[in-house]
Amino acid sequence: MKFKLKHLTILALLASVSSIVYGFAIKKDNLSLANKFIGGGTAGLFLVTMPLFLFKESKGKDMKDYMLTKENIKKMQGKERENAENQ
Repeated sequence: MKFKLKHLTILALLASVSSIVYGFAIKKDNLSLANKFIGGGTAGLFLVTMPLFLFKESKGKDMKDYMLTKENIKKMQGKERENAENQ
């Protein structure tokens, strides 16, 4: 069975969100343990899930298209002028 990156990302997202929800659920009983679950879930979202998602979505795309080079700036300025003239 091939485990895809999409499934790993969804699994990490569900684990992080469930950790945060569980932390809020036990906040009345044990505050320090609840804060650890909430912090761990938040760290999982931003340090694991977000990079996995960005890596998966950026596969096969050329980074030069997203850089601010002189050519891309000229293309953007040309599009803005065309849009301004159409109004």
